[in-house]
Amino acid sequence: MGMPVDTAAGVAAEPAATVPERAGTIVPVAGLPIVAVVLAALVAAIAGNWLWALDFFHVAGGGLWTAIDLFVGLVVGPILGRLPVPARVEFARRFMPKMVLLMPTLVVVTLAAGWQLARHLGNLSTHYPDHAWLVASFAVVGVLTVVALGVLEPANLAVLFELRKPEPNGALVGHLMRRFVYSAAVTGVMQVATLVIMTRLATA
Repeated sequence: MGMPVDTAAGVAAEPAATVPERAGTIVPVAGLPIVAVVLAALVAAIAGNWLWALDFFHVAGGGLWTAIDLFVGLVVGPILGRLPVPARVEFARRFMPKMVLLMPTLVVVTLAAGWQLARHLGNLSTHYPDHAWLVASFAVVGVLTVVALGVLEPANLAVLFELRKPEPNGALVGHLMRRFVYSAAVTGVMQVATLVIMTRLATA
């Protein structure tokens, strides 16, 4: 009678043992329909010249972009730095795939809606009284976009590809995560400057 118990225990334990723990997901497929809906709504707002929708996308997207960058850089970063390497690897495996979809979507939504708003409201004209403030915001946002798509996203993808290896390099993952977190902190702080400029323009 002891044999069936051992066999049952072995069968019960087998699924847990065969879970591919190191097989990281690059793009969370379940999130693609959500991204598609958001981008479709953005395109509809642009095509229909719906200023209220463009304002919503710009404000909501920019707010989320800023908040996530600040949270990752100033809250998640210090916590992550105190974790042991295995914990960092496990955190990266669960966290980074979500950022692959989230951050580019927020960047596209915020910038596209903001540009359309400025165009419709006549803020792009050099005769606009606060045109200098708008140019300053473009400069800041340009740097933010380069950092987000040229530093953050490559670091994110590098982490995910490393995690897909049979034996991920924990030290390399930790180094890439630090690059990601520090870049997020820089962009978050810079976006505070953008918020100052935007509120200045809104109340001018």
